[in-house]
Amino acid sequence: MMPKNIALWLAVVLAVLTIAACASEDAPQYGATSSDDAAPLVVTVPALSEKAQAGEIAFNANCALCHGANAAGTNLGPPLVHKIYEPNHHQDFSFRNAVQNGVQAHHWQFGNMPPAPQVAEDDIERIICYVRELQRANGIFNDEQGLAAC
Repeated sequence: MMPKNIALWLAVVLAVLTIAACASEDAPQYGATSSDDAAPLVVTVPALSEKAQAGEIAFNANCALCHGANAAGTNLGPPLVHKIYEPNHHQDFSFRNAVQNGVQAHHWQFGNMPPAPQVAEDDIERIICYVRELQRANGIFNDEQGLAAC
């Protein structure tokens, strides 16, 4: 049997090594980010698919007040054209859930996002497509799987 202080010391060392491995340069960084890091971005807008064009209209009517023109962010809400929202970290379901149920702040310091019940399900899908096409055009991801909503 191992003495308690050695077991505790080993647990602490293991925890530190795990954290260090997760923080490596190769690992995507999704840690808490201050609102200061969310200054509106310059977003490249590609030629949008028909579905994304409809999503842009719905986004502008329902989301742009907080998330900004072209999802570049404002002082009220974060940019959605950001590595935090890439498809491997925030899948399309996360966007649907945020719109339908709201979401507690966990990456940014803007406060909780309230639900947006006025946004129809079809419009949610179009908005996701719009955001994903913007993300892809701005180097957030490069694979076709990221455009699943489109």
